[in-house]
Amino acid sequence: MKLLAFAASSSSKSINKQLATYAASLVPNATVEILDINDYEMPLFSQDREDELGQPEAAKAFYAKLGQADAIIISFAEHNGSYTAAYKNLFDWTSRIDMKLFQNKPMVLLATSPGPGGAKTVLAAATASAPYFAADVKASLSIPSFFDNFDSDKQEITNLDLLDELQSALAQLS
Repeated sequence: MKLLAFAASSSSKSINKQLATYAASLVPNATVEILDINDYEMPLFSQDREDELGQPEAAKAFYAKLGQADAIIISFAEHNGSYTAAYKNLFDWTSRIDMKLFQNKPMVLLATSPGPGGAKTVLAAATASAPYFAADVKASLSIPSFFDNFDSDKQEITNLDLLDELQSALAQLS
């Protein structure tokens, strides 16, 4: 299985990238590609810019990456209760290529934050909206209090209950 994983964050120290990378490593028999959405940076989306620029090559490349995958893991960072601006911009540009941008791929959606909320607000929004964009959401999971439940040195979840929930979610990809 070709598995694509990324954080919906542009932070170079993204805890969501750590979570997505770790989650992908738990999927057996998967060839994993970890994306960095910084590689797909584009001007802020607007109808005027689209009229002027057309569809940016970065959006086309991101859409192609999604299409080449057999399954996708996304871990969402939460900024003020919503998507990060970097992810939302990438999503907006890519959805103009095809509203079914997730191309019916099986997906596990994750989110984490340093606090006890675990970015549940953005995860709920992503989980509710993804099917409208042709995502086959198999599971979603929030990891609260990231630094209490994840060992950054060992790059692994330390809370056994959360690890079990994550493994159960990931098992639904195969």
